[in-house]
Amino acid sequence: MASEMKKEKVAIIGSGLIGRSWAMLFAGVGYQVTIYDIIPEIVEKALKETKLELESVEKQGTIRGTLSAAEQFACIRGTDNLKDAVTDAIYVQECVPERLDIKKKLYGELDGLVGPNTILASSTSTFMPSLFSEDLKHRAQVLVAHPVNPPYYVPLVEIVPAPWTKPEYTTKARELMTEIGQKPVTLSRQIEGFALNRIQYAILNETWRLVADGILSVKDIDVVMSEGLGMRYAFLGPLETAHLNAEGMLNYCDRYCNTIYAVSETMGPTPRMEGKVAEQVAKEMEEMVPIDKLPERRAWRDACLTKLAQLKKTI
Repeated sequence: MASEMKKEKVAIIGSGLIGRSWAMLFAGVGYQVTIYDIIPEIVEKALKETKLELESVEKQGTIRGTLSAAEQFACIRGTDNLKDAVTDAIYVQECVPERLDIKKKLYGELDGLVGPNTILASSTSTFMPSLFSEDLKHRAQVLVAHPVNPPYYVPLVEIVPAPWTKPEYTTKARELMTEIGQKPVTLSRQIEGFALNRIQYAILNETWRLVADGILSVKDIDVVMSEGLGMRYAFLGPLETAHLNAEGMLNYCDRYCNTIYAVSETMGPTPRMEGKVAEQVAKEMEEMVPIDKLPERRAWRDACLTKLAQLKKTI
C-alpha cells in the first residue's frame, strides 16, 4: 500500500469521534495531521483510540486511503496548544461541541493565529457559518464542511459558504474532500439545516405524524424506510428515482404532480417532538433497541455501512 507522504499540514480541532474520523481520512492519503484538544490526557486517549481503530479497520480489510494503518498513524500527532496545531496548516477542521458561544470564542482565537491561505471549516450540523465568522478578519476563509456521522463510513460532506466566503476556498475545500475519498456537495449559499437535515427533518416530521395519528407503529414505520425507500436511496436520490419510475422526469410530473400535491396538503402542520407522542416513540424504540444495547447497535450500523460502501464500489 506504499504511497508518498505529503508535506502539507491539516489541523483537527476536537478529538471526539468526528474529529478522530477526520484525522483518519486525511492521514489516509498522507497529510500531516495534528489533533488538538484542551487537555493533554484527552489528546493522548484520542491518539490511542485512533491507532486502535486504524488497526481494526486494516484487520477487517476496510481501511480507507492509500497507506497502511502504521503509515497512516505515523502521519498523526496530537497537541494541547492551539497555535502549535494550526500554524502552517492549509486546512483546519473544527469539531468542537455544538454551542455557538464555544465556536465564536474558538474562531476568535483562530483568527489571530492563521494566515491568509488557511481554510477554516466547521463540522457543525446546526449553525450557519455566518453566525460565528461575521466579525473575523479572516472571515472570507470560513465555511462549513458538515459530515454525516460517522464520516469514516458515510462519505457525504456538505460544503456551505457564508455570504463572504471567497469561492476559491469553497472550491479548494471540495477538492480536498474528494481527494480524501469523501463525496462533497456544495450549497450555493447558506440555509438553515443545510440540505441533508432539511430532507431528514421532512422524513422525521411525517413519520412523527403517522405515529401520532395511530397509522403505523414505530417498528413498521422504520421498515418502510429500511426495506422500502432506503433500498433505493442507498443508490439513487429521490429525483432519479422519480425519473426512472416514469418515462423521464417530465412524464413523472405529468402523471403524479396532482396526486403528490393533494396528499402533501393533508400532511398538516410541523409537529413538535415532545410530550406523550415522544414518550410513546421512545418506549417502542427502546423495545427495539434497549439503551444499554446502543453501542452494540452502532457498531452493527457501522459494519453495515462499510459493507454497503464496498458493495457500491463494485457495482
